[in-house]
Amino acid sequence: MLYAAAPFRPALEVRNLSKTYASGFRALKNINLDIRRGEIFALLGPNGAGKTTLISIICGIVTASEGSVAVDGHDTVTDYRAARAEIGLVPQEMAADIFDTPWNSVRLSRALFGKPANPGHLIKVLKELSLWEQRNNKILTLSGGMKRRLLIAKALSHEPALLFLDEPTAGVDVELRKDMWGLVRALRDAGTTIILTTHYIEEAEEMADRIGVINNGEIILVEDKAELMRKLGKKQLTLQLREPLTAIPAALAAHHLTLGADGRELTYTYDTRGGRTTGITALLDDLANAGIGFSDLQTTQSSLEDIFVDLVSQG
Repeated sequence: MLYAAAPFRPALEVRNLSKTYASGFRALKNINLDIRRGEIFALLGPNGAGKTTLISIICGIVTASEGSVAVDGHDTVTDYRAARAEIGLVPQEMAADIFDTPWNSVRLSRALFGKPANPGHLIKVLKELSLWEQRNNKILTLSGGMKRRLLIAKALSHEPALLFLDEPTAGVDVELRKDMWGLVRALRDAGTTIILTTHYIEEAEEMADRIGVINNGEIILVEDKAELMRKLGKKQLTLQLREPLTAIPAALAAHHLTLGADGRELTYTYDTRGGRTTGITALLDDLANAGIGFSDLQTTQSSLEDIFVDLVSQG
């Protein structure tokens, strides 16, 4: 089935998708998800949450029990070849002949999708991924970072509209990870829609436009990253006390403070969701009335990792 053309049609449409295995285990439960064109979408979830099953169904590796998936308007069951041609999948491990060359590897990857030869496109991809100078070297001789780049080049060889990155920086050092972040952003800026799965929460916080959280086979949240941080990110005010406290005075109990640093720090947690006031003014007044002085204060906001842990624990 070819879905009707629409000017703002999502790059990926998942509708009422469920997967139940022969054992009776229900890995996915009524998933509905749209991926916008040209965005980086980070899919987060603990081990066993359903990430791999969802991606496998979208890529045609696993069959869904119920529901449908459309890639650029092409149904992944009734129009499989056209749908799969729009997908580039970057696995975690290299699945190429290590005695082959990057040039031959990307040529083969393109041919596997039945695409006509297009040396110009392959040259462009290899150059953009800093692989051009290595094009005739054996894959065996490439560094770990270059092999990761080759995986992406192979996935881009047939000009897909949608690129899946499965744990793209797993097991690599911090410097290479940041290098890969820049590369992914450049791909997005060039028009590629990217779906990223990662265990590195800071990776999603650094790169994603939107965040999706899956747990126990269900999508429990999809939100623009900035809006998610605004709505769910708690803030903390930490006060450095002039004199240490042995306990928090009863007069301050309503503020639910935490005492730390051997009695020299008071931490106040607050949020502004739904237009709530911070309560900081009332806290400072009560501190003054209790005769508690402070020499410094600072505010911090919870990270995406904090939000993710809270969401999953609630699920």
